[in-house]
Amino acid sequence: MSVLKRIDPMVRLLCGAIVVALVLPVGGAMRDGAQFVSNAAVFLLFFLNGVRLPRHDVMAGITNHRLLWPLTLWCFGAMALAGWALTLAGQGAMPPLLALGFLYLGCLPSTVQSATAYSSLAGGNVASSVVAAALLNLLGVFITAPLFSLLAGSAGGGLHADGLIKVAGILLLPFILGQIAQGWLGGWVRDHRPIVTWMDRGSIAIAVYVAFSGAVQQQFWLRIDMTGWLWLLAGTGVMLVFGHLGAWLLGGVLRLDRGNRISMLFAGAQKSIAMGAPLAAVLFAADVAGVILLPILLYHLIQLVLAAPIAARLNRI
Repeated sequence: MSVLKRIDPMVRLLCGAIVVALVLPVGGAMRDGAQFVSNAAVFLLFFLNGVRLPRHDVMAGITNHRLLWPLTLWCFGAMALAGWALTLAGQGAMPPLLALGFLYLGCLPSTVQSATAYSSLAGGNVASSVVAAALLNLLGVFITAPLFSLLAGSAGGGLHADGLIKVAGILLLPFILGQIAQGWLGGWVRDHRPIVTWMDRGSIAIAVYVAFSGAVQQQFWLRIDMTGWLWLLAGTGVMLVFGHLGAWLLGGVLRLDRGNRISMLFAGAQKSIAMGAPLAAVLFAADVAGVILLPILLYHLIQLVLAAPIAARLNRI
């Protein structure tokens, strides 16, 4: 039991959602109802994000130009191009949906909670970490889907007007409503932080469960051979090394102070399943979303395992 308690709660919840989807996938007549519940959970997740992010913090974070703009270019530029390059490198050898998964991984914004928490443990600039990660997620609502569509081309099926409307209705609209409702609900959210945190995690777990249920119904293991699984492991390793080493070196090239360089490392290298799973549920058909999510799920789990020793090492330096 003590070993389980040391594992990050989000990791436990994601693993649980995947196991339940493998054993008891939702399908048939219940599929539409499950998708509605998933969409409602995603709507709630982004509404709470809107309530939680103070407008004055957004304005304060925008003024930290030396960190924010290079971090944005790294997250949506360099990492997206790395995912695209990996997709091209595996053309003909990697299953097409898995290749799209690496591109999708590269286009996602960074995490908020874990990037901030590990930046704090390592002695980084916590205020800048909070604002930078939150702003990257806000930008991700606008950037990730069109960027993925642009780089994927015809392989991604294109992002049509109805897709943009769906993204706006389920992700952007609730965030705006949350910003409007800050005056009424901001105090309640701050006073009930544990409840809100579990509501966040539950929304993500539901999205992962529904996405993986579709993949299980389609017997995704038949779509990925042994070579494909090796590509998944190797490609995830390449993205992890590129993300961490590249973000750290970029901070040095920009001559950021130690606190901001640490913030650059964690916000630049980590990728958000909190954005990835809900957006995949909105963008992709049920029978492909689970396979496309495999790279971000593995990346997310490993990044949390790596983050603790990296933060501890930096804190001792």
